[in-house]
Amino acid sequence: MKDKDNNGSKIKSQIGGQAVLEGVMMKGKTSMATAVRDSDGIIRIESKRLKTQSNRFLKLPIIRGCVAFVQSLIGGTKVLTRSAEVFGEGEPTKFEKWLSEKFKINIMNVITTLSMVIGVLLAVFLFMFLPQQFRIWIVGEDCNVFAKNFIEGGFKLFIFIAYILLVSLLKDIRRVFMYHGAEHKTITCYEKGLPLTVDNAKACRRVHDRCGTTFIVFVMVISILVFALFESLVGVRLKAYFDKSLTYNLIRILCKLALLPVVAGLSYELLKGLSKTDSCIFYPLKVPGLLLQRITTREPDEEMLEVAITAFKTVMELDENPDMKTRDFTVAMKRADLLDKVKEKLNENGITEDAEAEWIISITLNIKRSELSKDEYVSPKNIDEINKIVEERITGRPLWYCIGNTDFMGYRINVDESVLIPRPETELLVENAVKDINGESSVLDLCTGSGAIAIAIKKKTGAKVFASDISEKAIEKAKENAKINNADITFIESDLFENIEEQKFDVIISNPPYIKSGDIDTLQKEVKDYEPRLALDGGEDGLIFYRRIANDVKKYLSINGVIFFECGIDEAEDIKNLFSFAKNVEIIKDYEGVDRIVKVKI
Repeated sequence: MKDKDNNGSKIKSQIGGQAVLEGVMMKGKTSMATAVRDSDGIIRIESKRLKTQSNRFLKLPIIRGCVAFVQSLIGGTKVLTRSAEVFGEGEPTKFEKWLSEKFKINIMNVITTLSMVIGVLLAVFLFMFLPQQFRIWIVGEDCNVFAKNFIEGGFKLFIFIAYILLVSLLKDIRRVFMYHGAEHKTITCYEKGLPLTVDNAKACRRVHDRCGTTFIVFVMVISILVFALFESLVGVRLKAYFDKSLTYNLIRILCKLALLPVVAGLSYELLKGLSKTDSCIFYPLKVPGLLLQRITTREPDEEMLEVAITAFKTVMELDENPDMKTRDFTVAMKRADLLDKVKEKLNENGITEDAEAEWIISITLNIKRSELSKDEYVSPKNIDEINKIVEERITGRPLWYCIGNTDFMGYRINVDESVLIPRPETELLVENAVKDINGESSVLDLCTGSGAIAIAIKKKTGAKVFASDISEKAIEKAKENAKINNADITFIESDLFENIEEQKFDVIISNPPYIKSGDIDTLQKEVKDYEPRLALDGGEDGLIFYRRIANDVKKYLSINGVIFFECGIDEAEDIKNLFSFAKNVEIIKDYEGVDRIVKVKI
């Protein structure tokens, strides 16, 4: 990656770069990376491995320059288009959508191809046809071939400089030039052996020996010599054969196009050779390119330097670590396409419930699940959030822990590994309990966990609600949820009734741990490995907490008071027997027809 000169004063880097729309592309020996700051201010990175050139012929001097020139033309256009796709983040126009759907084509590929074709045609017109016509207008056809090519070459330089000055008036181009400066400063900072920081890069110069601007200057100068030499050797024969001036001038342009790879190859070798020396003898050859870089680069701001440094460091890491994974840009995509992608990712990892993908996207976007089919685009920022949740989910972590909250009877309940995730069966428990509760009631929620039951009762009835749990973390989470839902509840850290003052409650409600100790390890991974065992383990028979409540409940329940329990499968009858002293015990089935709720009236 880096070697010092013999005097140890300077690091030689093989990394070069290119400014793109709101970003920088850096290219190393084995990889390349593009960093773009999107409209949300997030630095997006795309990287890939480069194909190693095994053909020795293509590595020969001059030939390798031709290859590099073609690769730069094609690759540079693609990178520019790709950066625009990232930064723009806008939805395609109706015309673009129609083209894509009608002809089944990738609109970005079409744009890239058209850009290249138009760019080549414009270059031929500006730098071959127009200079030739200018020379004809100035001195006519009959002049020395060297004079002819020097006049045309001078006019090319004039057009190029004028073009650069003209486009620099555009705001977007000025910003590209600023990123060009950031690219140079970053590479220079590294070559000086300084730590790659914004402050260090800021102090470096914004011109560089290996810049593409200098390469273009070399191409224009060398083309004068090559074209003049070629024309002196074969020009007379061509002119004699094609006696009409128009035909001859067209053939002349075609010959220049054919010689362009030779010109590019020679220019590449000159640029490469000069970049290896700092000798003052060769400095005059560098001066024109360095001066022109004063136009094509501008002083970048700190955010631009940060982007360039990110791209540079990514390439360094990729070149040094062959096992490092590459990455793609996160770009805006249709809701339906994103949904399919998330489903596929979850299915590949054994999560086959499609509803989970729908929940992840709809909750992140704050839309209804029925709106997922709308032909609207999701921003990269939201896609990042969705991908983060998906990556967590495929580890086995429960969906609602990944999202961070769930809905319970219309109320938002924050959840994590300190509390159980509220189930639909528990909503049934609350629905039955609120029938016996009014604004004057005093209610105690035992084993409150996330506080979901207590919050729902408070919001729906206005009763005076107390809630207890043995877990300090659960109480903290319950208090957090009460605050979110603006529910005035008294929370008590207590092992059932242990810290409850001897007062009478009209209703006691509880969803205590009811899984048999021996059954916990047979539960789904999401439950046994993530949800708190303290909230699951109901002892050997699953009834330990019901038994304890039955022993002490008379001290805390008012006359005609009612207790509501949620219970596990096949536990309702056993719980009923524990309350044989009660006036009435009712068993209520859940939506699946399972005995799930036990209502006890003392």
